[in-house]
Amino acid sequence: MSARKIIIDTDPGQDDAVAILLALASPEEIDVLGITAVAGNVPLALTSKNARIVCELAGKPETKVFEGCDRPMGRELVTAEHVHGKTGLNGPVLPDPVMTVEAQHAVDFIIDTLRAHDAGTVTLCPLGPLTNIGTAFEKAPDVVEKVQEIILMGGAYFEVGNITPAAEFNIYVDPQAADIVFKSGVPIVVMPLDVTHKALVTPSRNDAFRNIGTKVGTAVAEMTDFFERFDKEKYGSDGAPLHDPCVTAYLIQPSLFSGRHINVEIEATSELTMGMTVADWWRVTDRKPNALFVGDLNSDGFFSLLTERLSRL
Repeated sequence: MSARKIIIDTDPGQDDAVAILLALASPEEIDVLGITAVAGNVPLALTSKNARIVCELAGKPETKVFEGCDRPMGRELVTAEHVHGKTGLNGPVLPDPVMTVEAQHAVDFIIDTLRAHDAGTVTLCPLGPLTNIGTAFEKAPDVVEKVQEIILMGGAYFEVGNITPAAEFNIYVDPQAADIVFKSGVPIVVMPLDVTHKALVTPSRNDAFRNIGTKVGTAVAEMTDFFERFDKEKYGSDGAPLHDPCVTAYLIQPSLFSGRHINVEIEATSELTMGMTVADWWRVTDRKPNALFVGDLNSDGFFSLLTERLSRL
């Protein structure tokens, strides 16, 4: 089977960085056509810089990185330095990138790439707010039917919110864009907090990263050392959840995950519950299912895959 062609849309973020590393370490399964940066965890200038830092850390400087939208479609930008640090990649000390960002805007790259490929051959993998994707769909509606699948990290049901009582960060930052994406008709796989909070980097799992003995292994261990302090304090958990690598792990080994095909809608008007993913987990409405909402994973298998692949870089 040939590698799946994907575009990674991202706002790195330590866990975004690990997701990108996993993708770049897996060329048999994943063909990264480009990485599109969006404002989210930190402002756009830093997410673009961080994406290039990660590509160079992976030894893949030929990877194309594009800058996208610097603010949500209809709201002011909310960022998460309180989780990820001022740079977004706090933890390891990594050199500034030598790579330059591509001249083309990320939204135009998404549109042109989808138009240039046969329908059903390019998958979009958003790891942050959905601004670039929603903007592309609004600007060029003809590309929507070209998308093979959208596999995204965002939302929550049982775990409710991590940025407000009702909303997960990625969806909350740009609920208008998320609403466009979930109403698009494209097949969607959602990695919500319900599953990502089960992908916990325990001390022994982080030791396995460090024991790889490479720049990549050490950097990943230092990233999780940094941002686990937030989750330990907030949730009382044993370590940091690796949210975004669930997206790339699903591309490589979908059998690690399980969920339900249900209806998911985005609250985009109420300030009280803005950005809430209204997931009909119990199928109590007659609304048409539009997403595979993932609820569980084989965490040992997930970390075995991650450690093995990171050791290739």
